[in-house]
Amino acid sequence: MLKKTALATLAAAALVPLSQAQAADYVIDTEGQHAFVQFKISHLGFSYILGSFETFEGGFSYDPENPEASSVEMEVQVDSLNTNHAERDRHILSDDFLGADGFPTATFVSTGFEPSGEGEGVLSGELTLKGETQAIEMPVTLLGEGDDPWGNYRAGFEGSTTLTLGDYGIDMSAFPEAMHELELYVTFEGIRQ
Repeated sequence: MLKKTALATLAAAALVPLSQAQAADYVIDTEGQHAFVQFKISHLGFSYILGSFETFEGGFSYDPENPEASSVEMEVQVDSLNTNHAERDRHILSDDFLGADGFPTATFVSTGFEPSGEGEGVLSGELTLKGETQAIEMPVTLLGEGDDPWGNYRAGFEGSTTLTLGDYGIDMSAFPEAMHELELYVTFEGIRQ
């Protein structure tokens, strides 16, 4: 699911103009575990299932003087899904849902960014999941930027959006309507290159 994985979605936040920043390319810091692609979906309308995709990579570029020209790309390994329940994870990864054997990656490629205020904006792009590509939008927020203690310059963002699973060929017709959508949440730090 987590086409959102898109993660890219957050990267887009990086497009937000910042007076002290300079146009630069950033790599999402997955090595330091400072990035997360998570989701929440209803469980039969009674509670929620929370999960994450633990293996992904990506980067973004932003120009504080021209944020609309910024870009982001992300790739998520679908079989890195973790909902803290091995049997459920196997079922979600099966052809009944994500079809991870045939579609091992989900990708997000940005197509635009529209600032909506200081440190905020809406990232648009194309999310590909289970072989289906859909246009999505994700509101994003700049969490902070600056030098870290190790001599790097970092910028951090978060964003979330709602995905309709049927748009990606995931048949949820046997389940209550509350399970037909999921909330995708992404947060990460990027290290300036």
